[in-house]
Order: sequence, then C-alpha cells, then structure tokens
Amino acid sequence: MQDRKTRRYTHWYCVLCIGTVHALCPKRKKHHGVIPPSSKPVRLDCFGRSRLPIPKQTAFLFGEISMRSTEKKRSLLFGLIMTSAIGFGSGAAYMSANASSHPTPPKLMDTLPAETVDAIHSANNLSMAFRAVSEHVMPSLVAIENRPAVAVTKTHDTIKPSSDPFHGANPFKGTPFEDMMRDFGGMRRFEMRPDGKMIPKDFGQPSPHGGRGIGSGVVIDASGIILTNNHVVRGGGEVTVRLNDGREFVASQVWTDPDTDIAVVKIDGATGLVPAALGDSDTTDIGDWVIAMGQPFGLESSVTAGIISAKHRGIGITARENFLQTDAAINPGNSGGPLVNLNGEVIGINTAISSRGGGNDGIGFAVPSNLARWVSDQLVENGTVKRAYLGVGIQPITQDLAGELNVQPRGGVLVTDVYDETPAAEMGLKSGDVIVKFDGKDVRTPQALQLAVERSPVGSKVPVKVVRDGEQMELSYRGTEAKKGFFNREHKASETHDQDQPSMKIGDLGLEVTSLDSAIADSLGVSADHGVVISAVNEGSAAEDAGLQPGMVVTEVDRTPIASVEDFEKAVSADNDDKTLLLVKSERGSRFVVVKRK
Repeated sequence: MQDRKTRRYTHWYCVLCIGTVHALCPKRKKHHGVIPPSSKPVRLDCFGRSRLPIPKQTAFLFGEISMRSTEKKRSLLFGLIMTSAIGFGSGAAYMSANASSHPTPPKLMDTLPAETVDAIHSANNLSMAFRAVSEHVMPSLVAIENRPAVAVTKTHDTIKPSSDPFHGANPFKGTPFEDMMRDFGGMRRFEMRPDGKMIPKDFGQPSPHGGRGIGSGVVIDASGIILTNNHVVRGGGEVTVRLNDGREFVASQVWTDPDTDIAVVKIDGATGLVPAALGDSDTTDIGDWVIAMGQPFGLESSVTAGIISAKHRGIGITARENFLQTDAAINPGNSGGPLVNLNGEVIGINTAISSRGGGNDGIGFAVPSNLARWVSDQLVENGTVKRAYLGVGIQPITQDLAGELNVQPRGGVLVTDVYDETPAAEMGLKSGDVIVKFDGKDVRTPQALQLAVERSPVGSKVPVKVVRDGEQMELSYRGTEAKKGFFNREHKASETHDQDQPSMKIGDLGLEVTSLDSAIADSLGVSADHGVVISAVNEGSAAEDAGLQPGMVVTEVDRTPIASVEDFEKAVSADNDDKTLLLVKSERGSRFVVVKRK
C-alpha cells in the first residue's frame, strides 16, 4: 500500500513538472531529439554564461540550447525541473523500498492485553515509590568507622574448621579486596545449625591486627544524634562519622546498650543535618515493602528492597530480642543502617543476617524502631538503659504444651522458673502459670512479655492476668528496676554425676535418670532433694526427639514435683497418656518439655 501511494505521488509530480514546462515554453519545431544545425550547442553555467560545447547527443537531455536569449532561459528552467523530478522520483522509490524492508516495530504497550498494561503501570508506580523514598532518606544516611584503641583478640571460633573452607583465613588475600574484607565490622552474622540453634559469628568484631570496624547509621535528630548498632562502635576507639555529603566528624559521645545491640553516636558542629523520621514499627506487618539502606562491603549509599518476612523473631544473639525479619539484601557493612517503609519512615535498624558464607542469604534482621527509639531516648537522657524486671524464666506455648496445660497455642507465655527475692515471687507467680495479659495487653510470645515488663514505670502497679490449673486469676505487679547483671545470669551445670548414685532406665521415654547430687544442684540453684538428673539418653528415642540431654535435671512430671528416682518412676508409670509433660532445668534455665512415647 505504501509503495502504491509513493508511485502515484511521483507520477503526478512529474506530470506537474512537464505541464509547467509546456506552459512556459513556446511551441518549437519538431527536430526529433536533435538540435537544429543553425544552433551550435553550448553549455551554460548557473548565470547563463556560455561554457564549452558538449556532444549533441546529450545536449537536449541537460537542457543545452542555442545562444538565443529567450530560449536560453526557458531551456534552463526545463532542465532544472526535469532534474528535480528525476531525483525526487528516485528518492521516493528508494525510501519506499527501504521502508518495506525495515518496518517500524510496534510499541510493546500496543501489543499487550489491558491487564498486562495495568500490571506494568503498577510496577512503574512501585519503582517511582522506591526512587522517591530513597531520595528522601538518603541525606540522613551516614557511614561509621571505628578504629579501636586496643586490638581485640578473638577468644573463640564459632565455626568448625571442617565447615569453613578457608579455615579462618581471608579468602581475598592477595587481591585488591583484601583490605576491604579484613576491615569489615558492619554486620552480626550467625549460622543456623540443623537443630535450629543459632551460632553467632560477628563481622562487627575489630580485627586482632588493629583493623577498623565499618558500619552504617542514620541521623534521627538535627542536633547530631545518630542511631546505629553497638557492635559497630564497640571497642573504645575513635568513632568517625561521614555524612552523605562527604563531611566527616569525630564522635563526641558514644552510648551503647549491648542487651539490644543499639548504640547512639553524638557529633558536634555539624550544620544542615537532615534527620530521618522514626515510624511506628508496631503497625508494620508481614508482606509490607521495605528498603534496606547502608554501605554493604564499603559501597556507600546502597539501597536494596524486599518485604517483611516475619515479626517478633528471637534468634539468641542478644539478651533482648524482638527482631523484624526481612528478605531485603543485607550484607556486612549494612549494620546500623535504616530499614525504611514506603512512607519514608525508619521502622528498623539493620542488625544481623543468617548466612553460611558471609553474604546475604535472604534472611536479615532489624531491631524494630519502637524498641530502638525507647533505648536511644534513655541512652541520651541517662547514659544507660533502666529496665524493670519480673524475675521469671519463660517459654512459648507450643501445640503439644497447649494440650497438656489446657490452654490455647500461642495464647500466652508459660512460666518455667520463679526466682527468689524477685517481683515475681512477691506477686505470687508460680512455675506452670500462663501469663496471658500484662497491663491490659495480650502477650503471646516471650519477647512481647519481656518488652512489656521492662518498659513498666518503676514504682507503678500493673495488672497481670494468668491462667493457673485451667482457671484465670489476676495478680498485681509493681515495677522494679532490674538489679545489675540480672539479665546476664549464667548457670553452669556439671555434666558429671556421682556414679554411685542410684539410677533407673525408663524404657518408654528412652532415658536414664539418677539422683541429684549436691554439685549439680548448687550449680543450678536448686535443692539436692528436688529432682533427678538425666544420665543417659538413647539414640532415636522419644527423649532425644524432645531435646532432652544428659545433665538436665527433671523437677516435675505431669505437674507433680519429683524428689527422687522412685518418685520419677512412680509418676511416669501413673501416666496412662502417650505424652508426658516434664519440667527440666539446665544451664539455660527451666523449660517444659512434652515427650511423646513411642
């Protein structure tokens, strides 16, 4: 169709040119394409002046005429028009052919169904949101470098040599990345063993060779208050803060809280600081889009995106945990950087990753902004964090425990220990109680209860609702500041026992127990006549499946206190159910365990 139109246009253009020539030129005698003999053909230049003659055979084609002035002008006009017509026709033909061989490709959006077009528009809108949030928060992002005053020597290795292909050596040794990888202090890393236990391995540890710690931070107040992680700035050295505009300042104050791995850095003399807004992390939910910002591997002002994968995570690397889990890429160097929602608000402080190789495996953890705000406010105001405490050992309620205790799964927090001379003992809490509400708020996880208790105003009374033996009751708790070192209690249980003590094998459970000796009782803080110690656990048995280990002390069987091996045998024999509820005590505290008989 396009070629036909082009030919038609060219045809009519030529007709128009020829018609114009005939209209302008007078009638001439026919000479059958030959110049009359009386007119000597010459060549005219553009000014109508005579040039050298050309052959007669080509004279007419190029408009060469005799020297008569009237015919000279007309012939010149005719030649110009014919030349233009021929050139235009050739060009049109070429363009037509070229257009047919290279057609203009259709636009993608014109070929897609409406649903797909809408999806692309939505994706573009999300991309624009990421861009806007990044540009908004980026001025608040800072890089933090810590040069320890004293070299820190690593005291233990958390990865077995067989699982570390580099055997502790720097895999980048001899490459341009050697210094960068040696210097990193910006991420707490841990490995998850097959049994689910977390093994910490810090990137935040200063190098034993005097290396520097590198991490991130975020400005939260224009006066120079910066939020980061404790493991980024620990070590007591000089802490340098580099702003997003390149200015550098040495920290004038550094406050830390190891229990939450939060730190606050203060810089003086910095003008034009842009603080980021701290959002409400309690309103953040699973599936929400988030952006992680920082300087992974020293690459400053980096941004990655992901979603909130889980909330209220406890992974065993700090005394106080309530982590947000995200799949946004977090790597060494990101520690202390902000985790931001699509409203441009900081809802977390990047803190740790689960990784086997040191990089991102899609499992990252951030301290919620509400916890970070509460800690930072106290650090700035008091220089330390004052916490209220209860004085109990607690654990979550699993499906198996819920059936044995006649409560709903995740319907509260189970009390496993009540320590002497604590607020819990004074208010009348007992082992086996299920705390369902604290100060009118539901508590479904140990982390939620811990955070609710520690924020209680010292001296104030708070109602506590518990379930005891299937019945609800209300107790009153008076806020009491925790004694120094209470949260860092460590009980070291001896794994040896007196071989002369009487023992008994319980075949159904797959374990062997002996009488509790004074050494183990003292190490666990229990009476020697209160419980029996597990001396052996059969491989593949119900006891092993339940996580029981030699050295643990059994103090109750189906809520019945145990004082001897005979008491233990009698209680187990009286249990006609296929499940047995045990209260066991170890160096990590007390917990209830359900053993399913095989």
